Order: sequence, then C-alpha cells, then structure tokens
Amino acid sequence: MTQKPGKSARWRAVWQLIKPYWQSEEKWKAWGMLAAIVILSLSSVYLSVQFNEWNRVFYDALQNKNFPIFKQQLFKFSWLALIFIVVSIYKVYLTQGLQMSWRRWMTNEYMNKWLSNHAYYYTEHQHQVDNPDQRIAADLNALTAGTLSLTLGLLSSLVTLFSFITILWSVSGPISFMLGAHQFTVPGYMLWFALLYALIGSLVVGLIGRPLVKLSFNQEWFEANFRFGLIRIRENSDAIALYHGEQSEKQQLTDNFEAIRSNWWSIMRLSRRLNFASSFYGQFAIIFPILVAAPRYFSGAIQMGLLMQISSAFGQVQDSLSWFINAFSDLASWKACVNRLAGFNAAIDQVNEQPRGIALGHSQEHDLQLHNLTLNLPNGNPLFSAVSASLAAGGRVLIAGPSGCGKSTLLRAIAGVWPYGAGEIKTADSKKQLFLPQRSYIPIGSLREGLSYPEESANHSDERLCEVLEACCLSHLQPALEQYANWSQRLSPGEQQRLAFARAMLIKPDILYLDEATSALDDDTEQRMYQLLLEKLPCTSVISVAHRNSVAKYHQHCWRFTQQDDGQCNMTATVL
Repeated sequence: MTQKPGKSARWRAVWQLIKPYWQSEEKWKAWGMLAAIVILSLSSVYLSVQFNEWNRVFYDALQNKNFPIFKQQLFKFSWLALIFIVVSIYKVYLTQGLQMSWRRWMTNEYMNKWLSNHAYYYTEHQHQVDNPDQRIAADLNALTAGTLSLTLGLLSSLVTLFSFITILWSVSGPISFMLGAHQFTVPGYMLWFALLYALIGSLVVGLIGRPLVKLSFNQEWFEANFRFGLIRIRENSDAIALYHGEQSEKQQLTDNFEAIRSNWWSIMRLSRRLNFASSFYGQFAIIFPILVAAPRYFSGAIQMGLLMQISSAFGQVQDSLSWFINAFSDLASWKACVNRLAGFNAAIDQVNEQPRGIALGHSQEHDLQLHNLTLNLPNGNPLFSAVSASLAAGGRVLIAGPSGCGKSTLLRAIAGVWPYGAGEIKTADSKKQLFLPQRSYIPIGSLREGLSYPEESANHSDERLCEVLEACCLSHLQPALEQYANWSQRLSPGEQQRLAFARAMLIKPDILYLDEATSALDDDTEQRMYQLLLEKLPCTSVISVAHRNSVAKYHQHCWRFTQQDDGQCNMTATVL
C-alpha cells in the first residue's frame, strides 16, 4: 500500500510551487510590489484603530449632546474615510498587478516545462496527467490569486489581532463573579470571550468542512473531463457524423455531466451545513459583545461611547481570530488546486528523469545510422531487437512490413520521442529534418501559418506559397492564404496530407520522414506526390513507411520487417 505523504512533505510540495517566482529574475519587482501591498495593508489596520477610537468619542458626544465635538468627529470621519478608500483601492490594484505578473511568469515556466523534452508527449502517452490544459490555464490562475489573497488576509488578520488585543483588554475592564464562597475577578474578560468564541467556531467549521478539499478537487476534474468531451466532438465532427455516433457521444457527455451533478450536490449539502455554522457564528458575533458588556453599561460603569468601542474592538479581534472560518471555502479550493499542480509537477519531473535506453548521437558519414537497435513497448514487451542499418546522403528507403511490427515506432525513436528500448541512433549533424505523420497537424490560424509550420510564415513569399499549393493540387486554396480558421476541420484528410507535402516542398529538408503520409490519397495522387519529391527535392534523403507496393519504385532500398512465431520481428535490408 502506498503511504500518503506526511504534512511536512505536503508543505514542501506547496513551497516548491510557490518559491520559484520569488527567487527568479523578477524577484526585486515582485518583492517591491509585495512590500507596497503589505504597507497598504498595515495602513488599513492603523485606520481601523483610528475608527475604533472615533467610535468612542463620537457616541459619547451623542450621549452627552455635545454638538461641537459631534461636528469635529464628522469632519474627522470624512478624512479618515477618504484615506481608507484610497488605501483600499490601491491595495486591490497592486494585488491584481502582482497576481498577473506572477501568473504570467509561472505560465511561461510551466509551458516551457511541459513542451520541453517532449514532456507533453510522454505524459499524454503514459496517461500520467489528466487535462494539462486545465493545470496551466486555470490552476495557475487559482494558485496565484488564492496564495496572495489568503496570505495577505492572514497577515492583515494577525496585525489586526495584535493591534486590537491591547485595546480590547484595556477598555473591557474586569468582571467579578462568585463561585461558591469565593469571588473571582477576570481582567480583560471580553478578550477571553472573543478567544473562546473564535476557538469553538473554528473547531465546528473545521470538522464540518474537512471533506470540501476532496470534493473541490473532484469537481474541477469532472468539469475538465466534460469540457474535453465537448472539444473532442468538435475535433472529430466528420467521423462522428459518418458513424452516426451522436447517441453514443450524447450518452458519454451525459455520464460526464452526471458526475459533475452528483459531486456538485455533495458540495451543496456540505456547503449548506458549513454556511449554517459560519452564518450563525457571524450573525451572533454582532450582538454577542453588546450582550456581554451590557451589564456594565446599565450599571453606569461605562458610557455608550465606550460600549461602542468595546463592540468594535471585539468585532475586530473576533474577525481576526475567525480568519480560518471566513477563508475555509477558499482554503479548500486553494488546497485542491495545489494538489493538482503538485501532481502535474511530479508527472513532468518523472518524465524528465525516466531512463532513456536509446542513445541518440550524430553521424559524420551517414544521414542515418541504426546500431544494434531494440525497440520495446512501454510495458517492456519487445517489438524488434538488434537491428542495424544505415542511410547514405540522398538515399531513399521504404520501410515495409505487417501492422504492429514497429515501423511507425521506429520513426518516433529516430525523432527522439520514443525512449523505450536500447541501442544507438545517429543522424547527420546540422541537417534539417522534417517528419510528416499520417495525421497531418495544422495549427489554428491563417493558412499561410499552417502551410509554413513549424517555420515562420514571413520566411516565404506569397508567390512561393502559391507555387507549392499548385504543385500539390491545392490551387483552390491560394485565395485563402490569409484566412483564419481551424484548417484541420476545414480540409479533408487527403487535402491535409497534400498540404503536408506542400509544406515539405516549402521547407526543403535534408532528410524527410514519411509515416504513411499518403494513406488518404488515391493511387494517382500518391504517385504524383512521390514524383514531386524526386523532382523538387532530388538531394533529400527520404525514409517512407507505406503499405502500398506501388510506391516502392520511388525508393532505392527496402527495410522489410517480418514477424516471427514468438511475436518479435526481424528486419532485412534489400536493394530495390
């Protein structure tokens, strides 16, 4: 059984998420903004102390019908309120600015971490992270906003507490009571009432709301799964329509939403109990200090001004001590967010630290060299073993064999994204390589950007773009170069594969890898695409994975895989 991490380990994980920004190249700006926010927070507490003193003088003036003091206190209240408004506005303004700076920095860091070393590929392939888009887009926002809000709220509560404890102690005075034959006197009794009241409330709310962290975590997960299901329908609308799979998709979406609804009702039921406890706690706190101090007021020991000052000071102390109660829902959401980001971090680190059995290097003599190469599935089962082969500059190789023998996996290993295996792969140093997968990728944007991907579209003139489109039988797309669209949805699979060939003509790689890149084309168009490679890229080395023997004539060599009785494959190299 896997042991849960201890509290110290969990807090270390939280600190590992938070500290990088505060030690980064932007640390001086960040600490400067934080210092300004803290100063403004302390100023707010100081103004609250001034308002507390104002309560005593103002209500004493009312009770004594002292009109000059009454007018003086109205003027004092006006400038105190004006200063308080300015301080509050700029505290919020600077906090929002610091949050966005922190979020921008962390978003860049996490995007770099996710996109570096093919981590996005491995985590998706190994199912280690669910909904990484949510982690980067939503959870980083929640982490930065929640951390600042909770930290500054706690700081303000602590400063307020220490500021008003002395006031409440001095103004509440002692209380005496008889217990049996003995008289007891409790100095500063209102302070002890405040401490006891907050302690009982915190314990009750903590016990009721503990399951909220897990429920909040699950809610975000279910919501992300539902959104992903909707996006998948958009991305695969054509296939779903041809399969008439609407009912199946609807059922899956309904099941995903049912998980949202069920968990939401659990949150609602828990929130109802939590809100009942916290609302009762908050509302009773309004009248509680007056009830406790009323005997001294009616006995004439204190005036109304001091009663209102006691009530105000008690409210400040009780509110400070109630920080845990008031922030419990935010704490639960923040903790769930931290758990998700910690899991994302751990998965990325695990991917980056996993052993790479296949050594990648550079060759001075050949465009590609395979030496004693073994490829395995992620579960360790072998695809093939001890394969050695080479490709000379300008050579053209066809990789053929039955499905499942590892042809496409071999190209992934050459690209450096398949770590499972052993042996060595060497590619020509400083030569431009381009991989055309079976399912072509076209980013959302203008057709010009999609055609030039992954290079900058500004590197190619309109004339050159139109030329390659016409060569690949896509002249009808020439007027749409500047159109912004999701071209993976606009173009047919055959058009997408022809666009990939046009991309190859445009980029002119030194080594071109084709992974069933013509599977959606008819025979005549497939022949035309391969003929274009010979005509337009005569010096380019080509490695093709294909099932049709008709393309063999465009290659010089064949690496043919054959399956053995034990399930493994052997490779033999022949001249065509």
